[in-house]
Amino acid sequence: MAGKLERTRQPGKSGVPHTRRPLGRLLLRGIEPQRRDMGGSETTLAGPDLTAGIRAADLLDGTTILGHARGEPVLLAKVAGEVFAIGAACAHYGGPLAEGALVGDTVRCPWHHACFSVRTGEALRAPALNPVARWRVEFRGETLCVVEKIERDPLAPAAPPPPRRSRVPTNVVIVGAGAAGIAAAEMLRRSGFGGAVTIVDPDGDAPYDRPNLSKDYLAGNAPEEWIPIRPAEAYAAHDITFIRNAVSGIDTHARRVDLEHGGPRLRYDALVLATGAEPVRLRIPGSTLPHVHVLRTLADSRAIIDRAKFVSRAVVIGASFIGLEVAAALRARAIGVTVVAPEDLPLERVMGPAVGAAIKGLHERHGVVFRLGQTAREITPGEVVLADGERVPGELVVVGIGVRPRLALAEQAGLALDRGVVVNEYLETSDPRIWAAGDIARWPDARAGTSIRVEHWVVAERMGQTAARNILGFREPFRAVPFFWSAHYDMSINYVGHAERWDRIDVEGSAERLDLSARFVHGDRTLAVATIFRDQESLAAELAMEASP
Repeated sequence: MAGKLERTRQPGKSGVPHTRRPLGRLLLRGIEPQRRDMGGSETTLAGPDLTAGIRAADLLDGTTILGHARGEPVLLAKVAGEVFAIGAACAHYGGPLAEGALVGDTVRCPWHHACFSVRTGEALRAPALNPVARWRVEFRGETLCVVEKIERDPLAPAAPPPPRRSRVPTNVVIVGAGAAGIAAAEMLRRSGFGGAVTIVDPDGDAPYDRPNLSKDYLAGNAPEEWIPIRPAEAYAAHDITFIRNAVSGIDTHARRVDLEHGGPRLRYDALVLATGAEPVRLRIPGSTLPHVHVLRTLADSRAIIDRAKFVSRAVVIGASFIGLEVAAALRARAIGVTVVAPEDLPLERVMGPAVGAAIKGLHERHGVVFRLGQTAREITPGEVVLADGERVPGELVVVGIGVRPRLALAEQAGLALDRGVVVNEYLETSDPRIWAAGDIARWPDARAGTSIRVEHWVVAERMGQTAARNILGFREPFRAVPFFWSAHYDMSINYVGHAERWDRIDVEGSAERLDLSARFVHGDRTLAVATIFRDQESLAAELAMEASP
């Protein structure tokens, strides 16, 4: 794409390596942040001043030009002879849309694969929930000028909704305020739904940016004001009601949700189950000591931060994505970290040996010590005792050995289960008035040739959006290519697709230089692609998978 921005991997001003930061969250709250690149330094506006104009002939059909207007980066796009201008920074974490992919009349962010309409600025696909600004364009003879910014309420419908089925529910209840639940609620409003929307969740902090809990926030590089998805008043303004309680049961015949602690009984016309997952906990002596933590909620992250202020050594049990991100965050706080895990290489089962070796080497260069091929036998107030008897000092212990889906409510409601809640391509459960989305849902995936369940934030958001639109009768099959990212120091891994097993892994690039791609191939099909600092290749892989299910 024209007007490419330079990628950087420099540390922030504090000297502490960091991950990409959610500038879009601040914009939502009406706080104007400094423009920053991913290194934390101020960004110099690139390209021409579009208010002064460019030669119209310089913008070719099917291309973009990066420029700026009134101190903000702007992306010009020409699609089928029409010219559009939108904000050039992704509304999710501020990614440079000029480095992404123009696909029809949409543009994809290179960082986390959010998708925006170049016609309206609408956020069409998570993880971005906010639109980018739309700018009005004028032709002045042979000159093309950007003249003014057009902003709107991010939860308001972008356009009148298309016709839907005649029987639209008037009352939607959503169980769970995580990624899937909040995305469903927002999409209902963005799609023009005017009925009641009620979200039930006992977590008084939700909804928030869960991926950041183990990244910049835990590392001390992100203030807590970045963590909420939106301020509470934004939901209230759109009549999205939160009930801070747990659900005790679902009566599918009466179409009723019962709450604990004497809470009200909620009738529903449509119900979204988005109960998510919970951390797997150790069952060894000492695993319930107060300095032993898991990380799933904002409260969990706060507790780890509070403990980290007073310790010099920590043990992370489990070389999972969450465990390794915690290790990186604690190293940013200058805490000594030992990672204990049974595998030979971290993440080898998911990412293969090349990526596993790259991640291990990166963490070791940052001072992390690994005890691989080991398990924990006991935890004491100051040590973790390994199976071979070694005693690893640590005044803080974080357990990251995986999660399991919360299926109790679905089971009680009598829904079909198979290592998750069984849904069809429209995310409908065995009860036609109940949809399931997020970590609990197992859906039929044409690329995998079987049903799959994926525990990733972006997938959960996209499922929530699809479920909401199908509640309204759009009948959209869920066909999104799974995507997730994992950040470690100044490095981020992008992963598109889904590969539970493969025949071979085709690796290009260098693990030592943290510049590689790994393609997971079964037969003649690429099932998944993992990349490090190859954003365009990751986007290209996603587009290829979308084109050939």
